[in-house]
Amino acid sequence: MAVAFRADTGRARAGSRAIRADAARILRALGYARCELSVAIVDDAGIRRLNRTFRGKDRATDVLAFSQLEERGAPPPDPAAIKNDDATILGDVVISIDTAAAQARELRVALRARIRALLIHGVLHLVGYDHERSRSDALLMRARERELAAMFAKSRARGAAR
Repeated sequence: MAVAFRADTGRARAGSRAIRADAARILRALGYARCELSVAIVDDAGIRRLNRTFRGKDRATDVLAFSQLEERGAPPPDPAAIKNDDATILGDVVISIDTAAAQARELRVALRARIRALLIHGVLHLVGYDHERSRSDALLMRARERELAAMFAKSRARGAAR
């Protein structure tokens, strides 16, 4: 498994090891441990440029996912059909640390937890989940997000009990 990481801000570089570990754990849990993933942490200006260029929305957002599996104009990939091998490049997840930090304050959660939630969301988009397609797809994606978040919560609880 290869998790490439890029941080465009000093604040993000400090958490790079934890973000890479979280990404690797998400991939293992989804059954894509051998696949390649790229994660980039940028500021609001950087994500706004990407959002404007690729989605036509001239505003910052929290997370963007750029799938290498999905062909333009085609439906998202079937998660069950993705090959778990070294040749499979899932794509890129780009997270705005500025927006994530504001959301963390608003939700009263740690920044690392908010980034993890956005990472889960982005990776699920890469492998074919899409909450914007239909209500049933949104419910399915949300359930998968909760399942992955619970996996992290359980390990944190086990660590605290020691």
